[in-house]
Amino acid sequence: MKTLSKSVLGIPYALFLAVFVVCPVIILLYYGFTNGQGQFSVTNFLMFFTDIKTVGTLLYSAAIAVVTTAVCLVIAYPVAYILARGGYRRKNVLVLLFVMPMWINFTLRITALKEVLTVIEGNLAFHPFVNTIIGMTYDFLPFMILPIYNTIDKIDESYVEAAADLGAKFPGIFRKVILPLSIPGIVSGVTMVFLPAMTNYVVLDMLYNSTYIMGSLVGSYFNMYDWNNGSVISVILLLLILFSNVLTGAIHRKEKEYD
Repeated sequence: MKTLSKSVLGIPYALFLAVFVVCPVIILLYYGFTNGQGQFSVTNFLMFFTDIKTVGTLLYSAAIAVVTTAVCLVIAYPVAYILARGGYRRKNVLVLLFVMPMWINFTLRITALKEVLTVIEGNLAFHPFVNTIIGMTYDFLPFMILPIYNTIDKIDESYVEAAADLGAKFPGIFRKVILPLSIPGIVSGVTMVFLPAMTNYVVLDMLYNSTYIMGSLVGSYFNMYDWNNGSVISVILLLLILFSNVLTGAIHRKEKEYD
């Protein structure tokens, strides 16, 4: 019996990518760069960046994403550092405890958080932005902890020992050795939190925040069968994802050259 080659085994995966990834992207590009008559046009992009409402939505989405990412990073880095270098015997079990909430249905988690915030605040409409940040942080925090933990956990202990032998104290070791070597994990975590936070409108809807963000704006356009404007926003988000992936890849390549 002949052994199947790698190219043959990769056919199903290639077909899957073509049907469910490439074709939808081509459709988005088609509607994004055409008008209602199917003619090539960049008017949709010009309208997006000249309309006060859409630009305001973009800025509000970016503000939510930046604050959420910053809060997640401030919480996740110390947690990841303690888990990776705390000397725990069963640190994998502790990491699992942080991952377990991700196994629960997203809607159930946000509903539970909504009930908790309602008990604390009484009326969630009083602090919509703060509640959104809390909900986003609660949802995306594990995505920030895991890559940072994996990066710190893989740092060669000999680097730390060498710095200590040269007379460096913990603050200096952390600032000049551990933190620079953990940057790839930070970049990965930021990428995994920032872009989803710009589009996850479900948290806003469930926590009584009626403000639109990029994701809800895309949904509203498609619900009105406005494929052109909806596709424009989707293309812009794809470009942001592409930029973040290129940046992440460049940082990883630089890390390998450093090693």
